[in-house]
Amino acid sequence: MKTNYPKIFEPLTVKRMTIRNRIAMTPMGSNYGETSGEMSNRHMNYYSLRAKGGVGLIIVENANVEYPVGSNGTSQIRIDHDSFMPRYYQLVENLHKNGATVAIQINHAGASASSARTEVATVSSSNIPTKVGGDIPRPMTKEEILTTVRKYGEAAKRAQAIGFDAVEVHCGHSYLMSQFISPYYNKRTDEFGGTVENRLRFPRMVLEEIRRQVGPWFPIIVRISAEERVLGGNTLEDTLEYLQYIDEFVDMYDVSCALNPSLQYQIDSNYMPDGWRSYQAKAVKEKYGKPVINAGNYRDPKVVEQILASGDVDIVGMGRGLIADPNWVIKVQNGEEEMLRKCISCNVGCAGNRIGVNRPIRCTVNPAVPEGDIYKKLKVKKNCNVVVVGAGTAGLEAACTAAEVGCNVFVLEKKDHIGGLSTFISDLPSKTRMKDFPKYLEKRAEKLPNLYLFLNTEATIEKIKAYKPDIVVNATGSVPLVPPIPGLRENIEAGNVATIFDMINNLNAGKYPDDFCKGKKVVVMGGGSVGLDVIEYFAPRGAQCSIVDMLPEIGMIADPITKCSMRETHDKYGVKEYVNTALQEVKENAFVVKTPDGEIKELEFDLGFNCLGMRANNPILPALEETFADTDTFIYPIGDSIRARRIMEGTMDGRAILNVLEFKGLLDLDEIK
Repeated sequence: MKTNYPKIFEPLTVKRMTIRNRIAMTPMGSNYGETSGEMSNRHMNYYSLRAKGGVGLIIVENANVEYPVGSNGTSQIRIDHDSFMPRYYQLVENLHKNGATVAIQINHAGASASSARTEVATVSSSNIPTKVGGDIPRPMTKEEILTTVRKYGEAAKRAQAIGFDAVEVHCGHSYLMSQFISPYYNKRTDEFGGTVENRLRFPRMVLEEIRRQVGPWFPIIVRISAEERVLGGNTLEDTLEYLQYIDEFVDMYDVSCALNPSLQYQIDSNYMPDGWRSYQAKAVKEKYGKPVINAGNYRDPKVVEQILASGDVDIVGMGRGLIADPNWVIKVQNGEEEMLRKCISCNVGCAGNRIGVNRPIRCTVNPAVPEGDIYKKLKVKKNCNVVVVGAGTAGLEAACTAAEVGCNVFVLEKKDHIGGLSTFISDLPSKTRMKDFPKYLEKRAEKLPNLYLFLNTEATIEKIKAYKPDIVVNATGSVPLVPPIPGLRENIEAGNVATIFDMINNLNAGKYPDDFCKGKKVVVMGGGSVGLDVIEYFAPRGAQCSIVDMLPEIGMIADPITKCSMRETHDKYGVKEYVNTALQEVKENAFVVKTPDGEIKELEFDLGFNCLGMRANNPILPALEETFADTDTFIYPIGDSIRARRIMEGTMDGRAILNVLEFKGLLDLDEIK
């Protein structure tokens, strides 16, 4: 096989397990399981797509070994009973047929379980919750510890009997094993607490029992949080010490990072560079000589190849990257790097959905995570012209999808570039990864001969009518909201108060160098994602930052990763937070606010920002609806042109043009349902 990335496509053998390449799909909860704990059809397709996409090793998401006390979520899969084995057998058989090697992660949530869901008390090493607001657990008795050891062994034996190629034991990320290993959680004074050897006694017993059950040739992978990144938690040096107590039972280490309070280093924030955690894997490998898996925002195949070639890492783990593009491996193998739909690490549809609000996972850049691109097998039944007004991410997704099923698509964009707000916001230093999505959409559009993109072209009714459209997609995006608060609009127009648009334009013009920011009073009105972006820029550069919101929390509806990252930034740089606080008036150099106790207070600023949200921008929609009211032309508003939302909703709206085509009788979606 000819490839620019020989290390990526080099096989690896661990005991009797051979992995076809050096890419692993790391275990990630999906909320695709049935409430019974069985795998769903959606699950089966989700994993099969990644196996077909070329992944070498698939580690199935964490399966509960002891129900209900060890359960992590409302639809977590289970492996605590023989009744779950047939469905797993079908999964493993399917993945093997597509060339993948398959492991399963077995786990007990401990204090990371929720008694409101399990209806039993949570247990742990001690009575320390794993996160703010989490259950206060009950310390496990020795009898319970021995029962759980047996449960782990039985689960591993089932995995082996099913046909899995290996088993992974989760010893990190604030789950039960981690709750014993970490001094941050473990405050016991018996033989399971205190010294390093005592804290590792329970995990050692688990691994010893698993080895007894599966024999010497079945690979055991252990996932660890090599750096816990919390005060009082294990450092990398601590980890290198404690692994000596379990190493004899381990065939491969899956080297991860962080606990629940430091979640932004486990499910990496978008500003973390590709492969940033590789030094942790290198340290483990150098000391113990075992193969290591390492994840950490890997997106760029050049970085993946470099890390593998260095020998620091043996297998590169991808989680969110394979949610975004199940065909990452095949595309790299075939020299189609420009067509990689790279994860932008926004953490909205994955962590935001599953951890934040208990939904099945989705993806900002991939509107069909478990289904895949099966729609491309369809073609419209007759000629169909689609005009898309606006080449932002929502508009381009609609345009590409329509063209891929055979429509003639004409995209009108008034700017000289595509991408809309995604391209613009990605000019912020912490948001550069976001540029990858419009780049992918642009390359995808270029490959479609029936898609015509017109830049520097203002959409008018006359131009649109000239294309004889069957469907007009209105994708004109959003603009900053300026509520009718005394002095706000006037001070924005006078340049005393800036919007996020103004900030980015000033940043690009070089007006916010680090030495300028230091000591400046920065006040941000609005504690949503846009306001947090402003703070994220100015606070580390020495500005005195304050942020104000009417809600009871700053970043209240942000995803869990953003919340953790925000808390770290705000605490580190002393950002002042004003919650339940309403803007009353805007002056030339001050925001007048009303605090929760009714006090009227002036917050003086050198730099003031209006980040009170965005609103739909619809300059042509009323005219479109009037012009085509009595015709067969379908007007389809999408994305922020409906109301200001996230990129993810716009992407899904764009793909949903398939439903419009079905409604118009041009496409039969039943063929793929």
